Amino acid sequence: MRLELVLEKAIRFIRQGGYDRAIRILEPEASRYRGSYLYYYLLAVAYLNIRDFKNAKFYFEYALKSRQKDTRDASRDPGILLGFAALYLHRGDTAAAVDYYLEILDNDENNKIAEKALRLIKKYSSGKRLPDWINSTGFRKIFPQVPKIPLTWNRVLIPALIGVLGISAGVTGIFIWQEVIPVPWSRASERDIGGAALDREEKINPVQTDGVYRYILTRDQVLDEYNRALSLFSEFRDEQARVRINRLLESNASDPVKNKARILASFMEKPGFDSFRRSDNFSYSEVMKDPLLYRDCSVIWRGMATNVRAEEGSFDFLVGYEKKTNLEGIVAVKFPGAVNVNSEEALELLGRIVPVSSPAGLTIAIEGISIHQNAAGRP
Repeated sequence: MRLELVLEKAIRFIRQGGYDRAIRILEPEASRYRGSYLYYYLLAVAYLNIRDFKNAKFYFEYALKSRQKDTRDASRDPGILLGFAALYLHRGDTAAAVDYYLEILDNDENNKIAEKALRLIKKYSSGKRLPDWINSTGFRKIFPQVPKIPLTWNRVLIPALIGVLGISAGVTGIFIWQEVIPVPWSRASERDIGGAALDREEKINPVQTDGVYRYILTRDQVLDEYNRALSLFSEFRDEQARVRINRLLESNASDPVKNKARILASFMEKPGFDSFRRSDNFSYSEVMKDPLLYRDCSVIWRGMATNVRAEEGSFDFLVGYEKKTNLEGIVAVKFPGAVNVNSEEALELLGRIVPVSSPAGLTIAIEGISIHQNAAGRP
C-alpha cells in the first residue's frame, strides 16, 4: 500500500539525514494528519535527530496516543519506546532508559538498537563518559528508525515504462505534427461548471424587492457577481470566488440564485500551504473593513502567537507582529485539535475567517488550518 506523498517525502528526507526538510514539509500539514500515528512519529524522530528534545517528546507522546486508539498493545511499540528511552538518557535518567530497553527486548529479543544501547550504556557508564557520549553524534546510533517506503508495483515498473512511454510519445508527436491525429490534451486546469450556471428563469428574476439587506444590487450586478464567482471557481481561485458569493448571500439576490451560490461554495476545497494562491490573499485591514464579506475565506497571515493553550488548540494571534515592530491586530485562533507552537518565534498562519459579534461591533476569529514555523526557531 502506497503512503501519501507528504509522508513518503518526509521518510526519504529523514533516511537521508534531511531532518529540517522533513519538519518543514510535515508541520504545515498538522490538521490534515491529525490523529495519524505515522505523522507524529516521523516528526518526533526528526526533532530527536536535531536534538530538539522538547518537541521530540511532544510528538512521541502524540504518536503513543494515536497508537493507543488503534491497538490495545500500543505501549509495546518499539519505535516509541526507543524514542522515550533516548529522551530519558538525555535527561540523565539512565535507570528509566534501561527499563525501556529491557521492555523492548522482552517483546523482541532481536532488537538490534536496544541491544546496542545497553552495550553502550554499560561501556560509557563504567568510564563515567556517558554525558560526553550523549552529547556526541554517536548518540544517534540508538535513535529509533523510520520505516522504509513500501515497494509498490509502480516503483518496479516505472523504469521500464519510462522507456516505452518515451517511444510512444515520440510516435504520437510525429502523428500530431503531421496532423494525422488531433491534439489529445485540452485545458485540464479548469473545473467543470456546467451544472452551476443559472437557468433561464433565474436569469430573468435574479433579485427580490422585499426585505432588508446589507447590499442592494441591481439585476445586472447580481448576474455579474454570480458569473464572476463561477469564472473564478472554474480557475480554482476559491477565495476570490467566495467573496463574490458572500456579497450575493448578503444582498437582495433571489433565493434561487443564493441557493446555487451556496451549492457552489460547498464544492470549494480547503487549501494547504502548497496549494494556496498567495496572489489572492486578503490582508488583515481588508478583512476588517467588512468581515461578513470574507466569511469562510482562507488567508495566510504572518505574526506571533501569545496566550497559547496547546491542548485546546487555541491561541491569540498578533497579526503583522513577526518583526515585533508593527501590530495590525489581535485575533483569536482555534484549531480542531492540539497545536504545537512556539510563542517566542514568528509564524505563518493558514486559517479560515469567522465573523464574530462583540460589544464593540463585528470582529473576526480564525479557524486554524495549518501553521508554518521554522524548526530552527523552536525552543
